[in-house]
Amino acid sequence: MRKLPVYLVLDTSGSMHGEPIEAVKNGVQVLVSTLRQDPYALETAHLSIITFDERAKQVSPLTELSMFQLPSLTANGTTCLGAALSLLAERIEAEVHKSTAEKKGDWRPLVFIMTDGAPTDNWERGLEDFRKTKCAMVVACAAGQSAQTKVLKKITDTVVSLDTADSMTIKAFFKWVSASVSFGSQKVESTHQEIAGMSELPPPPPEVNIVL
Repeated sequence: MRKLPVYLVLDTSGSMHGEPIEAVKNGVQVLVSTLRQDPYALETAHLSIITFDERAKQVSPLTELSMFQLPSLTANGTTCLGAALSLLAERIEAEVHKSTAEKKGDWRPLVFIMTDGAPTDNWERGLEDFRKTKCAMVVACAAGQSAQTKVLKKITDTVVSLDTADSMTIKAFFKWVSASVSFGSQKVESTHQEIAGMSELPPPPPEVNIVL
């Protein structure tokens, strides 16, 4: 079975402490429970979580939905987005099987990046590493007024923003992510084609603004 890899790259820096990080944990729980009720997603989607604060770490390796367990998430430290992009590239290279002449590989990954602040490391070097990978879709989310959409626009054309990083808004974002993954799973299962852009995703809810 060709898997559909889904990578969540989540800011766990100090500014996410309190309500925002609790909202992220709840959001991931809602996402997983929602996708487990979707037969297409349950069949193909595999989920990984990479966090970044003063360093980047993969707290959940790429795991099928039925086996996925929510990792412990805490917020402290700086915002090493560049390290996260480098680690993301490394993990995609290691975990996503490429097609060969004899066998179809996995589907290209869906990547969702969420941050509430400005990078504190060399994010451009990380971006160089990440650009070597091939993804079906990369969505970057600027959560709150301190996040830098200009930086995120360098990473991907598909950038959304949240006016606040409170529980209701973050929950709305993760519900949209789960709907997007469901759509992607259904598309690869029924049409055997990759997602080809933001226009193919479900429309975001009112709390999630598309950054033009």
